Amino acid sequence: MNIGVAIPKYLLAHGRLPLVLNRATEDTLRPLSIPNRPTDLETNRNINKLWFLIPLVLVLVSASATIACGTGSDSASEIGITSIIGDESSSAGYKAPNFSFSLFQGEDVVGGQELDLHSLIGSKPIVLNFWAGLCPPCRAEMPDLQEFNQEYKDQALLLGIDLGQFFGLGNLEDAKNLLKELEVTYPAGSTADSDLVKNYKVLAMPTTIFINTDGTIVNKWTGALNSSVLSDETTKMLER
Repeated sequence: MNIGVAIPKYLLAHGRLPLVLNRATEDTLRPLSIPNRPTDLETNRNINKLWFLIPLVLVLVSASATIACGTGSDSASEIGITSIIGDESSSAGYKAPNFSFSLFQGEDVVGGQELDLHSLIGSKPIVLNFWAGLCPPCRAEMPDLQEFNQEYKDQALLLGIDLGQFFGLGNLEDAKNLLKELEVTYPAGSTADSDLVKNYKVLAMPTTIFINTDGTIVNKWTGALNSSVLSDETTKMLER
């Protein structure tokens, strides 16, 4: 598996990194000399050991950033994350944990701005979408969410909750700007409850939870989805 690592130009310019990719063979690493270092052999060996840790740290940081923002079932599987649909890790069959939230938009649909999830359970199945303002897969799936909402708004409630602040993927303004840019109209807001991430086992962004009218989690999808998946999963809930 190849993981790209972006190296800041200023580090290269000042000779701060001891390794560069050999252009002739991408898998070969060529050590650079370290200028102005002590000549003591043992000291140089210790310094070189530390230098060789830098690329590893950069790789881990890059991988962590990728995991924080899921890329759907195909790309995500390359880094060990797959779409989770109704298995044990999805908490299917359990009651959806409650949390409070504040809406950016859609107050007329749900009857208020400051609400909690359990107050919405009962009349319609809920499609609960966790997203972030600076998450590319979240942006990619939003047109499908909007299309789904237009078709199913009388049968199911689509609710988008921004978790960008917990994943380093944007603040409230970033979230609001994305909704405005993509002309999203379904109810969407944010929460200050960080326990939500643990309670719903949110591994990546976006994550979508399908909740039945009795408050039971039916399915969970980690990564971007499309209108076809949304329609199929919602139809299953409506037929229960």
